[in-house]
Amino acid sequence: MTAIITAAELTGESAGPRPPVLLDIRYTLGGPNGRPAYEAGHLPGAVYVDLDAELAGPPGAEGRHPLPDVAVFGAAMRRAGVRADTPVVTYDGGLGWAAARAWWLLRWAGHPDVRVLDGGLAGWEGPLSTELPVPAEGDFRPVPGGLPVLDADGAAALARDGVLLDARAGERYRGEVEPIDPVGGHIPGALSAPTAENMAENGTFRPAAELKERFMALGATGADVGVYCGSGVSAAQQVLALELAGVTAALYPGSWSAWTADPARPVATGPDPR
Repeated sequence: MTAIITAAELTGESAGPRPPVLLDIRYTLGGPNGRPAYEAGHLPGAVYVDLDAELAGPPGAEGRHPLPDVAVFGAAMRRAGVRADTPVVTYDGGLGWAAARAWWLLRWAGHPDVRVLDGGLAGWEGPLSTELPVPAEGDFRPVPGGLPVLDADGAAALARDGVLLDARAGERYRGEVEPIDPVGGHIPGALSAPTAENMAENGTFRPAAELKERFMALGATGADVGVYCGSGVSAAQQVLALELAGVTAALYPGSWSAWTADPARPVATGPDPR
């Protein structure tokens, strides 16, 4: 089963005997809450999920978007109607970052059938709805461990002995700009791999063969691959892209925001990984 679904495929499945639960995860880093946009128009039947409140814990030493409390996450998913035996499709405004965060969390928590709408809302050609659904309570109970996770020590070790990919824009990796976190640069040994390079010009994911070629060029072909970003959101999109390429990668949820919370941790700048 692939980790993405096209708009045409979703239209067909939604009209079938086993329609997926739809989760609207519209989110803008540092921008307004996505609920007003959701209420103005969303995929019919979709339930809004708040990334900051339900897909992340409170910001602190573990980063700006640490893993959520399992009970909070589970309650949010059940409220949205998520069931253990029912497919789930997540979508956002188009970048795939927030939708992939929900995809990753559900997979990490043990849900077997989760996909991201390729191209997001921007690629949806069907009708939108302003009706606010109240789905029947779901039965999904998170059991963490379905996908690999890194802490700071694990990320540092992978940067030395495996492949650790930095999913942020190149200028942030090099330390030329840092609009959010207190220090610019990257984890020593990490390779620059911006998420924008996972996408085609039309806003969908590049074909699996192209993604595989991209990650092979970075040496990310085996089991020892990890990804981080600023706070663990866009890195989830990179983990998804790696899965499309046939590579299972670990996510460092705290990412750069957690790494730089400890001033004793080393920082590299410039284009050289070290």
